[in-house]
Amino acid sequence: MSRPLTARQQNVYDFIVKTMNELGYPPTRAEIAKALGFRSPNAAEEHLRALERKGVIRIIRNTSRGIRLPSQEPQDALNSATAALPANVEKPSAGLPIIGEVAAGSPILAAEHIDRYCPLPAEYFTPKADYLLRVRGLSMKDIGILDGDLLAVHRTERVRDGQIVVARLDDEVTVKRFQRRGNQVMLLAENADFAPIEIDLRSQTLDIEGVGVGVIRGGNGQALG
Repeated sequence: MSRPLTARQQNVYDFIVKTMNELGYPPTRAEIAKALGFRSPNAAEEHLRALERKGVIRIIRNTSRGIRLPSQEPQDALNSATAALPANVEKPSAGLPIIGEVAAGSPILAAEHIDRYCPLPAEYFTPKADYLLRVRGLSMKDIGILDGDLLAVHRTERVRDGQIVVARLDDEVTVKRFQRRGNQVMLLAENADFAPIEIDLRSQTLDIEGVGVGVIRGGNGQALG
C-alpha cells in the first residue's frame, strides 16, 4: 500500500473483506453504497478506484462483483507449482490438491481427479480450503470467477443462502450461488446469460461438496464449473 487509507476508504475495504469472508464473493457497488450510506453506487465506485490506486484491491472491469484482494491471489506460488509438477506427481508433504474433471458418481477427491498439488497451506483461506477446483465457463463471471480460475473450496454440507457452493446434481459438479426455500433449491449463476437451476428436493438429489472460500486467478488445462 503506497499511502494510508482515509477513514471512509477503510470502511469500504472492511466491508469488502467482511462480505467476502461471510459469503465467499465480493459486494456490488450498490451493496456497498447501501451498507455505508452513500447516495449512489457511483460514490462507491470512486472509493473502489481510490483503493485500487493504493494497491489494496484489484478491480476486474465489466463485472458487477469484480473486486479482488491481492493478498488472496497467490498467483506466483500457483504458477511455480503448476510449472514444476507433472500431472502424475506424488502428493507433497503440504499442499492443496487441484481437482480437474470429476467422473460421474465418484468422490470429488478421488486420486484420478487430482491433476497436481499446489504448495499452499489450507489455512491460507478462511475457513481453511480442502482443495482447489478448476472452473469451466463463465456462468460466475459477474463475481469475478472466470474460466480457468481455481476455486478454493472448504468441504462442508452445511451452507447458507447466498454462499457460493460446489454442488453435485445428477452426477454433474457445478459452481453456483445457493438459495433455498423449503424443499426448493435454486442454483444461481452470476451471469445473465445463464438461467437458474431449479431443484425439488422431494424428487431430486442434490449433494453439496463444499463452499467457495477464495479464488486463484488463472489455472491451465480443462476446467470445472
